Amino acid sequence: MKKFVYLFNEGNSEMKELLGGKGANLAEMTRIGLPVPFGFTISTEACNAYYEAGESLPAEVVAQVLEALESLEAKMGKKLGDPTNPLLVSVRSGSMFSMPGMMDTILNLGLNDETAEGMAELTNNPRFVYDSYRRFIQMFSNVVLDVDVFFFEQFLEEVRTSKGYSSDPEMKAEDWAEVIEGYKKLVEKHTRKPFPQDPKEQLFLSINAVFNSWNNQRAIVYRRLNKIPDHLGTAVNIQSMVFGNMGDDSGTGVAFTRNPSTGEAVLYGEYLINAQGEDVVAGIRTPQPISTLKEEMPAVYRQFAETCEKLEKHYLDMQDIEFTVEKGHLYILQTRTGKRTAQAAIRIAVEMVDEGFISRQEALLRVDPDQLNQLLHRRIDDKFERIRIAKGLPASPGAATGIVVFEADEAEILAKEGKKVILVRPETTPDDIHGIIAAQAIVTSRGGMTSHAAVVARGMGKACVCGCEALKIDVKNRKFSAGETVVNYGDVITIDGSTGEVMVGEIPMIEPELSDEFKLLLTWADETRSLSVRANADNPDDAKKALEFGAEGVGLVRTEHMFMDAVRVPIVREMILSESFEERSAALEKLLPMQQGDFEGIFEVMKELPVTIRLLDPPLHEFMPNKEELLVEITKLQILEPNSPELREKELMLRKVRQLEEFNPMLGHRGCRLGMINPEIYTMQVKAIFYAAASVAAKGINVQPEIMIPLVGHVHELRDMRQLVIDAAGLIKEETGREFAYTVGTMIEIPRAALTADEIASEADFFSFGTNDLTQTTFGYSRDDAEGKFLQTYIERKVLPENPFAVLDQNGVGKLVEMAVKLGRKTKPTLKTGICGEHGGEKSSIDFCFRMGLNYVSCSPFRVPLARLAAAQATIRHGKPMEEPVLHS
Repeated sequence: MKKFVYLFNEGNSEMKELLGGKGANLAEMTRIGLPVPFGFTISTEACNAYYEAGESLPAEVVAQVLEALESLEAKMGKKLGDPTNPLLVSVRSGSMFSMPGMMDTILNLGLNDETAEGMAELTNNPRFVYDSYRRFIQMFSNVVLDVDVFFFEQFLEEVRTSKGYSSDPEMKAEDWAEVIEGYKKLVEKHTRKPFPQDPKEQLFLSINAVFNSWNNQRAIVYRRLNKIPDHLGTAVNIQSMVFGNMGDDSGTGVAFTRNPSTGEAVLYGEYLINAQGEDVVAGIRTPQPISTLKEEMPAVYRQFAETCEKLEKHYLDMQDIEFTVEKGHLYILQTRTGKRTAQAAIRIAVEMVDEGFISRQEALLRVDPDQLNQLLHRRIDDKFERIRIAKGLPASPGAATGIVVFEADEAEILAKEGKKVILVRPETTPDDIHGIIAAQAIVTSRGGMTSHAAVVARGMGKACVCGCEALKIDVKNRKFSAGETVVNYGDVITIDGSTGEVMVGEIPMIEPELSDEFKLLLTWADETRSLSVRANADNPDDAKKALEFGAEGVGLVRTEHMFMDAVRVPIVREMILSESFEERSAALEKLLPMQQGDFEGIFEVMKELPVTIRLLDPPLHEFMPNKEELLVEITKLQILEPNSPELREKELMLRKVRQLEEFNPMLGHRGCRLGMINPEIYTMQVKAIFYAAASVAAKGINVQPEIMIPLVGHVHELRDMRQLVIDAAGLIKEETGREFAYTVGTMIEIPRAALTADEIASEADFFSFGTNDLTQTTFGYSRDDAEGKFLQTYIERKVLPENPFAVLDQNGVGKLVEMAVKLGRKTKPTLKTGICGEHGGEKSSIDFCFRMGLNYVSCSPFRVPLARLAAAQATIRHGKPMEEPVLHS
């Protein structure tokens, strides 16, 4: 017969998948000789068998539970339901991963009218027994019978008030007896059945409730959020009770072996004298800090401190421990790896290396790269309440508070007056750049994670929420609504760009801080990793920030962002509106020195490090005004000023906007296609790059510009564009008399480019994978439309495991990357390959890049530390053996 039930002395810490985290830890603590109240665990496989049997316990599971119960009774010398010497147990859920939202703990199971009387005589403490019995009725009825705890609390409050008491400790034995009778009547009223008196019936109803809780809404949401598989199931832990509410020599508490907020190596936690476990977290009584236990119970504190030290040395990590003291005897109820802040995770990992507990490699693996975002951006202090009114896409991490404005000009004016503003728009355009620069954060009701607002905000390190469709924005009347809430111009809101939340009012923030431990951990990461980390940077400030965070070059300069300011947009539009080559060349001549200055600034910051510059990528219509807004302005002018020059200018602009308008701009006239049809645009950009290279070379800086041709789908496109670059380089070298090195490569973002990478490599010095567009063209999804309309539903229904724009789709898009790398290096073995899409800053995608043999990843400056750590973790997992830790004796 298959084994479904394990006594604590039959398991160990390696059996988490079978026994759940709690069960495995209880077994391990029993194995190493800690004072653990004995019990048994019903396995996760029993949970799956329960669901396979139509939500009922199979006969073999029932039989094994009864057999384990007999062993527990023999071990404890007590019997479940025996009025003269009753065994009482607790029932807890426990999946492989810690999961808030699972069934609440049931304590004191086994109490009924008979066993309560027997225990009262046995302990000579009827008050304690009746208090325990009423707690059990309340917990069991709420958790198993689904009677709202409110009714019990209301009744208890009525009894307390009628007797003139202010707190539970004042209640006498006869008062608790009265409460018990009232509770039983409440249960019968709400369930139409009497409270179950048979302890075995209580036990099996509780086991069923634990298994049912695996599929409650809270648990399902938590699993989805934390990517925990549904098939794992939960275990059930049945454990003999010990009592912390048997007098002033008893108590209960929760403690961490180190401070989970700061990581400091001191015992951290709290306890209550004469209390049971739920009292510590219920908020009815104020717990005492664990340090005061030293005075209250010195011997118990010494034993507890020694136990904590033993557990840390055994598990080699910070532990979260539940304990009970019964009549001066310490019992350990649970230990698990303690949850911690990013700051604490880093400090604990580094200090455990210093203490000889773990190796540097293990320390690197202990810190989740995603947690580093908490340290690099301002974040909301979780001690304060969030009044959320809407949620959009978390487009750029960090948090901000400010007054609401609806126009970029307003943002700029108020920011100059020293006010903190949040720019709220249906969407942003290049015209809004000055407002984005001035604002603390940006919120849009339209657009996805690659919209103008999102891309610009990420580059600047500003918090941004996009695609927040719940916001009904009325720019004209300067207000927006979210459900019943109306927010006006000048009102204060707070946004969290890491979660996509929009909240009313001001919430205190925690400023970013980079500790010495943080810097040391990243130094270890750099010594370990073999994958290079670059940053996406479009200006010198971004480049400086990238260097601060440890970037080894720039993997993507998006030159179109250099055109998106108030001075340049009119010149770009002049170039677009040109009717002849001569007119267009004149406009380009104005842009050339501006572009040269941009590149010089970045080169001077990055010095000898490589800088990859992507030539103009988006379609030209993106630099033009919004068509609908133009139509409104023209209509007004036709009525008010029908003969004005401004009207003629607007009409000309509208005509050009309509000419440039495309049915599907992403697949239209953009990237290298623009360079093929209008080579003068690319020629201007390339000249600006080489003039800049020559200029900084004169200052003794030997730069390494890497010129990237976007959206290549055929080798002939790259052949022609490569020649354009070579010709321009020759002209500038001749004109300036300066020598400079450069390379020409392409961005692989079209499936055909990946499929014919062997041909394209013949004209390329490097490949850089633009995985955002490669994902769009592979899936056939427009990112903005997908994220705003159906993608979240796909993820919720598990059609897709992840958002493929956030986490690289390794089975589909990843195969194209793998194929392109292999084919490209077949033609050119030394071909340099990298990734410059947002996936370059996501940990599992970085792991994939390492395994595919890419040379570098590139991401936003603020994600560089994350990428450095993730790259080191990939090397440890797949590249280098771990060194053995040396433990202190």
